Amino acid sequence: MFQHLEIILASGSPRRKKLLEEAELSFTVKTSDVEETYPNSLPKMMIPEFLAAKKAEAVRKVFSNNKFIIAADTIVLQDNKILGKPKNRADAIFKLKSLSGAVHQVITGVCLCYQGEKKTFSASTNVFFKRLSKEIVTHYVDQYHPLDKAGAYGIQEWIGLVGIDRIEGDYFNVVGLPVSRVLAEMFKMEHLVNKS
Repeated sequence: MFQHLEIILASGSPRRKKLLEEAELSFTVKTSDVEETYPNSLPKMMIPEFLAAKKAEAVRKVFSNNKFIIAADTIVLQDNKILGKPKNRADAIFKLKSLSGAVHQVITGVCLCYQGEKKTFSASTNVFFKRLSKEIVTHYVDQYHPLDKAGAYGIQEWIGLVGIDRIEGDYFNVVGLPVSRVLAEMFKMEHLVNKS
């Protein structure tokens, strides 16, 4: 699928890279050094789309329009507060304790750029954690070191097997990219551009 496209993944996330590989896409990775800042007035639900577009634009400036760029950003939102990547072990434990026995949203914003066209969208998944014991939390943090993950966890890891009760929405969105929606939007963009 999309063999004739030169695809660039504007993300250094190993999870997104793996998901696109599993979708049988050929691509190269090119990260941008943009600051992940946004206007204070921006609604929190819109932050991932804003940052994804910022990343896509930074990479697009380096390449010609014939490259198909995929950029994404994910946030974990609980009680209208963003839980970013933990600063250290203690912060990871604190974040997981706050998720314990509660529901939160994982929102991934995506920006696609091709032939001068740009499409942004986001996907939201509700994640329901079981009540997590201190032993489960510390074991996960010490064994899996989730310091590079928003919310201090990866659903595809051990914590997802033992700690998550259920989700409402796209599982792959929680991993880091709503792949099915990305592929559908890629097809629409390619089709519209090639038709003109």
